Amino acid sequence: MEKHNISVGLDIGTTKIVAMIGRKNEYGKVEILGVGKSKSLGVHRGVVNNITQTIQSIQQAVQEAEAAASEKISEVTVGIAGQHIRSLQHSDYITRANSELVIDETDIDRLINQVHKLVMLPGEEIIHVLPQEFKVDGQAEIKEPIGMYGGRLEANFHVVVGQVSSIRNIGRCVKSSDLELEGITLEPLASANAVLSQEEREAGVALIDIGGGTTDLAVFKDGIIRHTAVIPFGGNVITEDIKEGCSIIEKQAELLKMKFGSAWPGENKDNEIVSIPGLRGRDPKEITLKNLSKIIHARVVEIIEQVYVEIKNYGHEEQKKKLIAGIVLTGGGSQLKHLKQLVEYITGMDTRIGYPNEHLAGGSDEEIASPLFATAVGLVMDGLKRQERKISDEAEQEEVKTETQENEEVETLIKEEKTKERRSFLDKLTERVKDFLDNAE
Repeated sequence: MEKHNISVGLDIGTTKIVAMIGRKNEYGKVEILGVGKSKSLGVHRGVVNNITQTIQSIQQAVQEAEAAASEKISEVTVGIAGQHIRSLQHSDYITRANSELVIDETDIDRLINQVHKLVMLPGEEIIHVLPQEFKVDGQAEIKEPIGMYGGRLEANFHVVVGQVSSIRNIGRCVKSSDLELEGITLEPLASANAVLSQEEREAGVALIDIGGGTTDLAVFKDGIIRHTAVIPFGGNVITEDIKEGCSIIEKQAELLKMKFGSAWPGENKDNEIVSIPGLRGRDPKEITLKNLSKIIHARVVEIIEQVYVEIKNYGHEEQKKKLIAGIVLTGGGSQLKHLKQLVEYITGMDTRIGYPNEHLAGGSDEEIASPLFATAVGLVMDGLKRQERKISDEAEQEEVKTETQENEEVETLIKEEKTKERRSFLDKLTERVKDFLDNAE
């Protein structure tokens, strides 16, 4: 496996585990070489609750992907989500010792490190610290403070927090599957990379990723992520409701939902009936499609309303925070018939279904361009970005060694600072998880 050419995304979901192998082609698009999919057995609402079963499912998905791509997988970029993820807004500031010097990367690093020292609830850890905008000596709305003069540097941060044990459990599953952890990414961010355009992020958009166990939300405005939330409901609860409401087994409920399910009861006529074979010699059951869509409708409305509360928490009703691009739906749950219309009806916002085909190479398999694989495609893209960063960092360090003139020495110092900053906090978190797992062996 060529080290700097191929990236593997591992999406550990509640209903399925996907391993996806991809590389960049000469046009900068992502070419998918192989996909492996297995039923996820040890995950509940995005959190691992059975290590052995999760390891088996990961290995199955990885083997399938390896066979399809004829490549050997050794490193993966993993997505984390789950009901334990929460986010908060935080403001912090530093006072600079010498306001005669311009603000540089080290000042921003210092400020971000300060946020990392925030006291969290027991067992929680900060996963992401995402600067929103900066203030220099009271001057607000600065996107890039580097190179400015000022004594007091402050910023608003979007801080994403998760449970340490859940992250470590995922790390343990990956390591026990004989894989190396290349990176960890928040799943709503991975999905956003795969399905959102830059224009949408600038205009303001809410990405709703409806998975099997959880529904993830990421709100962007002015190109910056403003709000994230994980709602502990997804497609599985709808299946559960159908199972209870129609007194049938889960497998039949899932098939009914996918084949005949609709989020809009008015669509079905009273005389549309579907017959389901009974268990072991019992009479078949007859279910009207109107009743089926009523059951689905009730639960979907509940999920959308919870997501809408989160969008309101971000403050989209204020003029400045308006989400002009509306809502983008992705994930397996977004394939439910008439969901787009229902979301528009409840929220009053423009809605579209997000397909991860924008960044995929032409001629990609249609199945891969389905919303079902949005997170996996995003994780592959994230892994490729990480590798590019590594290569450019190594190249810059080589340059540093070769440059000798005095004015170039100054440049190299600046470059060194940049490479330091480029290591995102998720990379550091990945290292911490790796260290922990090595020590636990």
